[in-house]
Amino acid sequence: MKKTVKKNFIPYIIFGIMAIFIIIALEYADKKVNDLTYDEFEKALVSNKIEEIVLIPKDRAKIYEITGKLENYKEKETFYVRVPYSDEVINRILKAREENNFKLTTEADPESSTILLLLVNVLPIVLLLGLGFFFFTRQMNGANKSLDFGKSKAKLNVDKGKITFKDVAGLEEEKEEVKELIDFLKEPKRFQSLGARIPKGVLLVGPPGTGKTLLAKAVAGEANVPFFFISGSDFVELFVGIGASRVRDMFKQAKQSAPCLIFIDEIDAVGRQRGTGLGGGHDEREQTLNQLLTEMDGFGANEGIIIIAATNRPDVLDPALLRPGRFDRQVTVNLPDIKGREEILEVHAKNKILVPTITLNNLARRTVGFSGADLENLLNEAALLAVRRKKKAITMSEIDEATDRVLMGPAKKSKKYTEKEKKLVAYHEAGHVVLGLKLNDANDVQKVTIIPRSYAGGYAMMVPKEERYTSTKNELLEQIIGLLGGRVSEELIFGEITTGAHNDFEKATKIARSMVTEYGMSDLGPMQLEHQQEAAFLGRDYNKSRNFSNEVAHEIDIEMRKIITECYEKATKILKQNKKLLNLIANTLVEYETLTKEDIEYLVENGKMPEEDKN
Repeated sequence: MKKTVKKNFIPYIIFGIMAIFIIIALEYADKKVNDLTYDEFEKALVSNKIEEIVLIPKDRAKIYEITGKLENYKEKETFYVRVPYSDEVINRILKAREENNFKLTTEADPESSTILLLLVNVLPIVLLLGLGFFFFTRQMNGANKSLDFGKSKAKLNVDKGKITFKDVAGLEEEKEEVKELIDFLKEPKRFQSLGARIPKGVLLVGPPGTGKTLLAKAVAGEANVPFFFISGSDFVELFVGIGASRVRDMFKQAKQSAPCLIFIDEIDAVGRQRGTGLGGGHDEREQTLNQLLTEMDGFGANEGIIIIAATNRPDVLDPALLRPGRFDRQVTVNLPDIKGREEILEVHAKNKILVPTITLNNLARRTVGFSGADLENLLNEAALLAVRRKKKAITMSEIDEATDRVLMGPAKKSKKYTEKEKKLVAYHEAGHVVLGLKLNDANDVQKVTIIPRSYAGGYAMMVPKEERYTSTKNELLEQIIGLLGGRVSEELIFGEITTGAHNDFEKATKIARSMVTEYGMSDLGPMQLEHQQEAAFLGRDYNKSRNFSNEVAHEIDIEMRKIITECYEKATKILKQNKKLLNLIANTLVEYETLTKEDIEYLVENGKMPEEDKN
């Protein structure tokens, strides 16, 4: 830090010196000095043309230096003359002063002052030498940096021990998996005495925002050991061989600090499968990967270096990385369940003021599918909204608005519906709500709004009634029915259809195709006709393997159409039977624009909204 501060001050010092020289140069730029001979000075003295004289004795040279001004001189014009060092000269000047009464000033010899002599004679030399040394060292540092490509960019975490498992919420099973790494780093001899080999590398796999990096930091904090962290993209450079050199240097630094942890984030940037893809490989990246494989399998069991890597694309990693002796353990960091979400919310709500009516358990139930990063962002957005609205605590209103912002973006309040559009969107969303209420296995509607957000004119926030790891055929069918409710409602009430259901169709078609080609839930039988192929560098369109003929493809289309058609007919039947409820919810949406789950339940039970809730 001190070196950085010094380097930051050097340019200001140089700028100050240059400014001083510029000021001095400007000061003397317009000055004109006329050199006079002794005879010329004598004539000016006799003819009374002198207006001002400054007399400077030079004892060492035995002369007087005289400067001054003559008649008709300009403002910055002066003369300079050197005269003999004698009393006769002084007497003549004094006599002329008595006759003409000009201004006479005597100054001391500056050479008699040691300090001034040093400043005038030594300081400029010192400044020039200093500037020369500065620019020389700067050039040398630049040359050294140009030869420093191969140095590792891994950074040592200086906050060692500050992040522990207490800061990691909702990952109980994952923490249990990595606890033995901490025990090994603390007491390696206990494991070695029984011949146990600790995994040399642990791969954290999971969706973005689930806490993989935080978990790695917590392992280092619990073990209280040095923690080197680097991104996979930091290894790859333009020049071939630089990445491999950086890998070697990183492990060299780690061995000097052992026992320690190395964390490589987004390892898929450098660890992709070799020799695959369209258009050839990447020589620099593959050399870097080869060096990483060599280093991981090269250091001994007693060196105490453990590598933790994180990725959300384990399917593209090279198989050699995942074999025993390298990343021989994978820890899947999934999206948190309701208990995990509640614990994460408790961590992020510590420094926030919530009204007593908000319980974190209810909030966790409303946020199915949110990652830890999403939950942190949700509470932060709610706090920002509360500050903007000048509230002293975060209310449910800010929580709802923050949820919408995280999922769909800010509301487009400037966008105005026509009355027909507003009514049409209200009936579309009301169709989703009615089917969610009447179907036991359909997704539950937590909130419905007709306020435009992002590209949507309105939306219904639908979450599963219960968190499940598997889904039955009936549950998938009822999800499709719920998704088709918007289009059915439009056609039933207005006798026409709009483009507002395109996203619903996308989701419904995806579920129907998966039922036919992957889950074996159709008349084609229990066969998997499509699956995601684990091939690196291939785009999504190329990444799906097709193991069927054109005739079977036609049958798949028929089965998908059959599923969608049957679900559409069921949705139509349910909405016709509950047309009164559909009208009630749609008309209430037109008036209130947004309804929560509690509002919908009250509306269904009482047939109207509470009077105090009216806008």
